[in-house]
Amino acid sequence: MHDYQQKFIEFAIRRDALCFGEFTLKSGRISPYFFNAGLFNTGNDLLELSKAYAAALSRSGLCYDVIFGPAYKGIPLAAATAMALAAGGTNKPFAFNRKEKKDHGEGGNIVGAPLEGDILIVDDVITAGTAIRESMDLIKTAGARPAGVLIALDRQERGTGASSAIEEVQATFGIPVISIIKLDEILDYLNTRPGFEHHAARVATYRHSYGI
Repeated sequence: MHDYQQKFIEFAIRRDALCFGEFTLKSGRISPYFFNAGLFNTGNDLLELSKAYAAALSRSGLCYDVIFGPAYKGIPLAAATAMALAAGGTNKPFAFNRKEKKDHGEGGNIVGAPLEGDILIVDDVITAGTAIRESMDLIKTAGARPAGVLIALDRQERGTGASSAIEEVQATFGIPVISIIKLDEILDYLNTRPGFEHHAARVATYRHSYGI
């Protein structure tokens, strides 16, 4: 596990964005853990989150021209990630979309830099992949190309079929999905921390039942 991944897990636990217990998911499954990026809701939270996104992106070596944040959760994530990258010497343009097209002023439904070249999509998680598919439509309509997707957590969990939503996105669009952490890193962390043994066992059982 890389240092930025361990720091991110500890940060997420500290802010209760990563919790352990018993949680009923939208799918009906009972999960022993839950991740809610919406609880990163202070300026300092966003700063720490942006550093983790930037670290994961830099480690990936992915080539891209513009950072794009799908409305609504992706908007602050794209902006903050662009700022964290700039602080490290990588200055990239960013953009986001409106849900409703504007017919006055600058018009359109894209705010920020034009969608040109290779576009990196930044979001919190991929569940059904709906936001990613909508982003793909916007990118292709603009005449640009998707470069990849950057998210906080890969649950490594299959959906209704044998694949996860992330695997489906990768297969359908032929682009990589980069995550700050995966469930494997969470499990590694739990297995090496005293007091987390019970959670580690339950997460491992869940991973065995529903993991990809």
